Amino acid sequence: MTLSPDGQTYHIKSTLNSHSAVDITFTRTSPGFKAGRTGTTTFGTSPDKPWGRMRHLTWPRCRVQGSIMTQTGPVDFAGRGLFNHALQGMKPHFAAAKWNFCNFQSETYSAFLMEFTTPESYGKTSVCVGCVAVEGRILFGGATPGTSVRHTEVRGDPENEWPEPGAVEFRWEGKGTEGGEGFEARLAGSLGKRVDRIDVMGELPKFVKQIVVGASGTKPYIYQYTPKMTLEINGEKEEGRLFMESTFIS
Repeated sequence: MTLSPDGQTYHIKSTLNSHSAVDITFTRTSPGFKAGRTGTTTFGTSPDKPWGRMRHLTWPRCRVQGSIMTQTGPVDFAGRGLFNHALQGMKPHFAAAKWNFCNFQSETYSAFLMEFTTPESYGKTSVCVGCVAVEGRILFGGATPGTSVRHTEVRGDPENEWPEPGAVEFRWEGKGTEGGEGFEARLAGSLGKRVDRIDVMGELPKFVKQIVVGASGTKPYIYQYTPKMTLEINGEKEEGRLFMESTFIS
């Protein structure tokens, strides 16, 4: 993984998996984004001496070039994308009981939203971070109360009893970055058929998995969707592609 000398492009190459060889570059076309001074969320009774932390830094709008070589040939990944740099300094089931992740890309707009809900030990607190960008500019960014995600329809997963979503609504609301005027964006609709369901502990032997679930209550599943959806932003509308992950951990 190489960062270019001008700090604008990441080149990612990976041949760890014999079924897919990755060779992709992300070149940012809008400024980077982080919430707060450092982009770090801390856990513990003392903000000065946290026992756990997570850090997220985002390039919300990038030009993507390259491909992933599979056993049936190359898959071209040229287009627009998001680059999210995440560092997790704690066990995932201590950090959150569930997650929602949104990456929306259209011809004009890129919208990013990440929500995690802490476990009972941290009061089931919802932390929501998001931004909206266009070429060369960030229109909105922050962790404001108006930034939210809601599952407007629950489909449910009968195999593991997690409340898999069927439809969703994302909102970005607050002061915009240009002139401090009010900003409002909304992305809502049906998620359609999921493209993947990942049993994070699926490769563990069954008896080990049962021990982990029984001891910690951890049963992580990731649901992924890629529907077309329309972003409503300050009275305008534009269709694009959503990549969403909904993750249930404990």
